[in-house]
Amino acid sequence: MDFKHLIVRKEDGIGWLKMNRPPMNALNTELVLELERAMDWFAAQDDVLVIVLYAEGRMFVAGADIAEMSSFTPMQARAFAQNGHRALGKLSAIEKPVIAAVNGFALGGGCEIALACDIRVLADTVKIGQPEVSLGLIPGFGGTQRLARLVGPGIAKELIFTGDAIDAAEALRIGLANKVVPADKLMETVTDMAKKIASRGPTAVRYAKACINRGLDVDLATGNSYEVETFGMCFSTGEPAIGTSAFLAKQKPDWKTAKE
Repeated sequence: MDFKHLIVRKEDGIGWLKMNRPPMNALNTELVLELERAMDWFAAQDDVLVIVLYAEGRMFVAGADIAEMSSFTPMQARAFAQNGHRALGKLSAIEKPVIAAVNGFALGGGCEIALACDIRVLADTVKIGQPEVSLGLIPGFGGTQRLARLVGPGIAKELIFTGDAIDAAEALRIGLANKVVPADKLMETVTDMAKKIASRGPTAVRYAKACINRGLDVDLATGNSYEVETFGMCFSTGEPAIGTSAFLAKQKPDWKTAKE
């Protein structure tokens, strides 16, 4: 697909989504709507098993486009937030795992994009945070909700109320990052992780993501019931037969022979 502010491609089961609005990758309305379209496109690509979201340069995403926001009316601001929630909702809910390769500053909307991904790998040079209160705003793309669910309400409140950006080591300590690696090893690390995920049972990975996401919004008993039913559904796909047979034969499974 053609985009103005994104570069989107797929190769060997991996979908690559690059933020490309230099120098800051600031989120304006046009970029947010493109991100939503990209998620729709990836969702329709059966040969994409995992998605990597990344950028180049010093910035991952520096936040929203302040010049655009400065003239918003209340209704325009509401519409902008709705666009962001819709786009990041699709990013969060897409069946395929999404890895954020965070290479630089991830502030405001940049932090919120990372939060909407399933896995966050940060370069050791990264600064990340929700500084909106310093502009008289609150996070508007899900930051008040996803951050608290990920790191707990106390830490989320501290980060959002102070507007402070934290470094990669602190992000790892509080659970905001899955891994922190040297900046020059970031894409290698993320590519290896994406390839590993793509080598697993594709339907099983999708089902696992659905179970985890659904379980976060319900009580434990309901989540466990959903897991039981989904575990059973795995055996209708043919993947368990392929995986267990390959394991016993000490071979690599060929998932392409599973049922559609």
